[in-house]
Amino acid sequence: MDITTIPVCELLPHAPPMVLLDRVLSYDDSTLLAEVRIRPDSVLCQDDGVPAWVGIEYMAQAVAAHAGFKARLEGEPPRIGYLLGTRSYKSSVGHYPIGTTLTIHIQSLFVEMALGAFACRIDMPDTVATATINVYQPDDDATENIDSGRIS
Repeated sequence: MDITTIPVCELLPHAPPMVLLDRVLSYDDSTLLAEVRIRPDSVLCQDDGVPAWVGIEYMAQAVAAHAGFKARLEGEPPRIGYLLGTRSYKSSVGHYPIGTTLTIHIQSLFVEMALGAFACRIDMPDTVATATINVYQPDDDATENIDSGRIS
């Protein structure tokens, strides 16, 4: 299955306009590359571009797309996941300028039970941001309990 032909919105449990990735470029069991084009109508775009802190969400959505494609290979829909936090987010730019294409790289450091950690970077074309993203993807029963206000 060629991941480049699948619309990103089919890999994420998000709805427009919060699908921030434009396309997925490649996938394997532990990595994913995605692309974002910064346009004047990009979510959170300002006069000088998209603030660099939005890079954390680009990284998180790339992690979610990785999980979504893995679920798709198993015949399942994408599931809700939670960004628990990030360690050492570093950016050498304040904004991603309009007209720039970003490449988001994610690599699984570990995934055990419902927890995972991913090394992430953003290139434009040189690396401009790095972080480790920590995520939690509960099973469907736990998600229903969280959504209803019950924690179990």
